[in-house]
Order: sequence, then structure tokens, then C-alpha cells
Amino acid sequence: MKYYEILDHTADLRILVRAKDLKGLFINAARAMFEIMATRAKDVADKKKVTVTVTAANVEELFVAWLNELLYLSATSNVVFTDFTVEALGETSLRAVAAAGPSKNFTLLKDIKAATYHALSITQAAGEWQAQVIFDV
Repeated sequence: MKYYEILDHTADLRILVRAKDLKGLFINAARAMFEIMATRAKDVADKKKVTVTVTAANVEELFVAWLNELLYLSATSNVVFTDFTVEALGETSLRAVAAAGPSKNFTLLKDIKAATYHALSITQAAGEWQAQVIFDV
């Protein structure tokens, strides 16, 4: 089973992400976002690693802050993130390392402007974490 799926939405982009644990959910959401945004056109040997730290009032806000921080760093550094390692994750803070390649090595598919709070949900059931998030495109 794929770790994410695109769900119907009238104007924006809505996805459902799955993982075995909360760290995996954050990683899979980031992976899905960048897979939807771009595809590798060339082998990316010259990866740049960036430490990403975000804080928020709760896990839902942290999830959106994480995705939006990655979008911001991608746009301002002209890179596409491909690999993610969550080093520390609490209810209100996250520290991760994200690896990226230059945007010139990717074919851009969709412009995602932001992750939104609209209809955001993060749940755990039957040993699986799930998140639904809508992206402004």
C-alpha cells in the first residue's frame, strides 16, 4: 500500500498520509508533498542537508508548521527536498534533517503554496497514524 493518496477536493489538493508512528507520519507527509511537486530529472549527487526546527502549540500546528517551513526553505534555497530524518519530536517541537538537491535537477509538476489548517486531521487507530491535509495550490 502506498503511504499517501490524493483525495478529491474542489479547488486545492488534499492528501491522506499513513505511517506506523508519528515520526513516520511527519516524514511521509513531507515526502508526499515533494513527490507531488517535483520529479527527479537528473541523478542528485550533490545533496544539501538542512537542519529544520519548528515549534507550535500542539501536534496539528506542528505538522502544518513543518510542511510550511520545508516549502519556505525549498523556495528560498531553490532546492527540492528528497530525504528526511526526524531527530526529535514532541507535542510542540520538532527537529529534523532534510536533504535536498538543486531545483535544476528536477522537473516541477505542481506548485504547492502552503499547507493549510482547513479540515486538517491527525489520528491514530489500529496501530497506524493517518493525517489529512489540504495544500493551497
